[in-house]
Amino acid sequence: MNDILAKILETKKAEVATARQMRSEADVLREAQSRKDVRGFASAIEDKISQGKPAVIAEIKKASPSKGVIRENFNPTAIAASYAAHGAACLSVLTDVQFFQGSYDALRQARATCTLPVLRKDFMIDCYQIAHARALGADCILLIVAALGKQQLLEFESTAMELGMDVLVEVHDRDELETALQLKTPLLGINNRNLRTFETTLDTTIGLLADIPEGKRVITESGIFTREDVERMRSHNVHAFLVGETFMRAEEPGVALRELFF
Repeated sequence: MNDILAKILETKKAEVATARQMRSEADVLREAQSRKDVRGFASAIEDKISQGKPAVIAEIKKASPSKGVIRENFNPTAIAASYAAHGAACLSVLTDVQFFQGSYDALRQARATCTLPVLRKDFMIDCYQIAHARALGADCILLIVAALGKQQLLEFESTAMELGMDVLVEVHDRDELETALQLKTPLLGINNRNLRTFETTLDTTIGLLADIPEGKRVITESGIFTREDVERMRSHNVHAFLVGETFMRAEEPGVALRELFF
């Protein structure tokens, strides 16, 4: 598992090159711009928190590089409906094929099932993918600071916002946080899982809180397994969560969400 991120990014380069041969960026961008159905991702999070509730971004994920297949009975439509019925604020859908066994259809199906805004969870390395995300129906994209340079981050954020999407920028440490704070987006994800080693600790989020200014919405990602984990985060004024594996291993994902958070 040593430096899985580097392997993923190499694979992405080849994927984007192949996609460009199959369909031009201009064509994808036209489709993206023609869609007027953006759902407010950031606003859905704020709505939940303003009601005194935790804002849960519930993830739809079949597999991961570190754990292999997480959910054999994988039905994005049923999972999205379950999440929507049990209090999720938003959905996150893995679209990476090779490492997470995701698909574009999973995002389309999940979004068509409910009214929740959807994050396209993937490894963005090119503006082509951002236009494609909106063409698929994504309402938000993920930008991982560990995978991108500062200029790329600024360019990708601008492209996403021009298409009406929100941006979740993800960090793992203080240096990455410093870079992320130069973006406009209020959505700041702190991944408790190190993408290079896949080790996980909630101390990652807690350790960075003092360096985050007003106006940013911290979303803690990975490693939320128990009520104690939720309460620990909320005691530190962290009220937004991105959770996947815990729900994906449950028989009924939405019920697991409700039990963990509500």
